[in-house]
Amino acid sequence: MKIGLVLSGGGARGIAHLGIIKALQEMGIAFDQIAGTSAGAIAGALVAQGYTPDESLKIIESSSFMRHLRPAWNRMGLLRIDTAIDLYKKYIPHDSFEGLKIPLHVVAVDLNAGEQVVFEKGELVRPVLASCCLPGIFEPMLIHKRQFVDGGVLNNLPVDVIEHKVDFIIGSHCNVLGPRKPITSMRGVIERSLVLAVQSKTRERFAKCNVVIEPPQLAQYGTTDIRKARDLYRVGYQYTRSMASDIEKAFNQATLMRP
Repeated sequence: MKIGLVLSGGGARGIAHLGIIKALQEMGIAFDQIAGTSAGAIAGALVAQGYTPDESLKIIESSSFMRHLRPAWNRMGLLRIDTAIDLYKKYIPHDSFEGLKIPLHVVAVDLNAGEQVVFEKGELVRPVLASCCLPGIFEPMLIHKRQFVDGGVLNNLPVDVIEHKVDFIIGSHCNVLGPRKPITSMRGVIERSLVLAVQSKTRERFAKCNVVIEPPQLAQYGTTDIRKARDLYRVGYQYTRSMASDIEKAFNQATLMRP
């Protein structure tokens, strides 16, 4: 049975994907295809390269991603993300989809064409970072003279990208809604509004997954809580372990239904 893993966007909360993947691997689950958007594209790239979830967490903690960002001296964003290219090339030096151990599919949005684009061949690092270009925060990433922004704008859980390539789909969703403290900053208003807009389009994609892992505790964390990486990792891991019997049941069901 071919197993697909789909990883949502969600900013810093995407670190929970790594804890989720660790728990799944401990259950003996291996992935034949990975699709990711935004933070899910980063987690997916590290795992597809062959790093363990623990190693991937250490890379994210030690790389100080935010330190590599620079102000964008134009009106298309507050920060430039392309300054982080060399950082990721340090960990994925071949910089190609073909060099990965697991096939990876990354979703970004062509800002001018208004359509999602799936990157799965050729250059890797720039498409992964393009998938993370949150509109208004990051300047769009230029690839082949096309401007790309965060894949979550149109598809924050890209199940459709691999649904015909696999027999069983696990969706890891970290863009969780829940009650939060009153919002008191412009950044908070933008962040919450984007989460709400993205969430409304994602629920229908849950139905295409055999298993959806969505730790409710993640609602208590913000998309910029990168300093709480260990907590986010632990939340993803513990919640997935608590789902072990449900996941096993879903696998058994899918096996019975196969011709």
